[in-house]
Amino acid sequence: MRIGHDTGVGGAHDSAPAPADRVLGSEKLARVARRPLAYIALTKPRVIELLLVATIPTMLLADRGTVDIRLILATLFGGWMGAASANTLNCVADADIDKVMKRTAKRPLARDAVPTSHAFVFGVVLGIGSFAWLWWQANLLSGVLVVATILFYVFVYTLGLKRRTSQNVVWGGAAGCMPALVGWSAVTGTIGWPALALFGVIFFWTPPHTWALAMRYKEDYRAAGVPMLPVVATERTVTKQIVIYTWLTVLTTLALVPATGVIYTAVALVAGAWFLLMAHQLYAGVRRGESVKPLRLFLQSNNYLAVVFCGLAVDSVLGWTTLGDVFFG
Repeated sequence: MRIGHDTGVGGAHDSAPAPADRVLGSEKLARVARRPLAYIALTKPRVIELLLVATIPTMLLADRGTVDIRLILATLFGGWMGAASANTLNCVADADIDKVMKRTAKRPLARDAVPTSHAFVFGVVLGIGSFAWLWWQANLLSGVLVVATILFYVFVYTLGLKRRTSQNVVWGGAAGCMPALVGWSAVTGTIGWPALALFGVIFFWTPPHTWALAMRYKEDYRAAGVPMLPVVATERTVTKQIVIYTWLTVLTTLALVPATGVIYTAVALVAGAWFLLMAHQLYAGVRRGESVKPLRLFLQSNNYLAVVFCGLAVDSVLGWTTLGDVFFG
C-alpha cells in the first residue's frame, strides 16, 4: 500500500498539484488580477491626464511665485476621484454604444468584464469621495464644483446632448474645463478671471481636438447613432469649424498675458502659431480634395495644450513681474 496516495498522509507524490490544477489556479489568479484592472479602465486614465495638465498650472498661477505641494497633491487626488467618477458613470450610460463602436469595444462594460450595477456604485462612491475629500482638504467651493462637473458630464452631455445634437462636444466639453476652476478655487476660495480664461482655453480647444478624432472614426459614430459633426457634415465644413475653434483657442490663451510673464507669452505665441498651422493644413488638404490624416491633428492638439500649460506652470513658479504690471502699473 502507498500511504501518501491512499490515506492522504503527506508524501512527495501528493505534494505537487496536478497539471490541470495548476492551469485552473493560474486562470483563477488571472481573473482576480483582471478585475481591479477593469475598474481602473472604467475611469479612463488617459482622459484624466487633462486634469493634471489643467489643474497644476492653474493652482500655480493662482498663488504665483509659491508652490504649495500639499495642497496641489490633495487637489489632484480629489480631482482625480471626481474625474474617475464622471468617466465611470459615462461608461455605464454609454455601455450600449460602446459595444457597437470598434474604438470602444474593449471597454470593461462593453465586454462584460464588470457588472453594470457594480460600476454604477463604484462611480457614485468615487463622486461622494471626491466631494468630501476636497471639502476637507481645500474648501467647500472646490467640492461643489467637482460635483457640478460630474452631474453636468453625466446628465447634460452623456444623457442629454451626445446622442441628440452635432454640437454635443461644444457644450458638453465644458465639463473638461472644470479642473481649471477647481484648481483656482482650491487656492483662493473664489473663481477669478484668469481661471475663467483657462476655462475658455480648454472649452475652445475641445471641439477641434474631438472632431479630428471623430473624422477618423466617423463610421463608428454613425453605426452607434451618435451625430458627431463629422457624421452629419462634410469634411470641408468640419475642418472649417476646426480652424475657427483653433483661432478662438489661441486668442483665448493670449487673454492670460496680463496675468503672466514673458515666458508664458512667448510659449503661447509660438505654440499657437504651430497649432494654427496644423489646423489650416488640414483644412487646405480637404479643400484640395487630398486624403488627409485628421488623427495627426488630434494627437498634436494634446501636445499643444500640454506645452501651453507647462509654459504657464514655469512662468508662474518663477513669479517674475507680470506684463500687466509692466504696462499698466
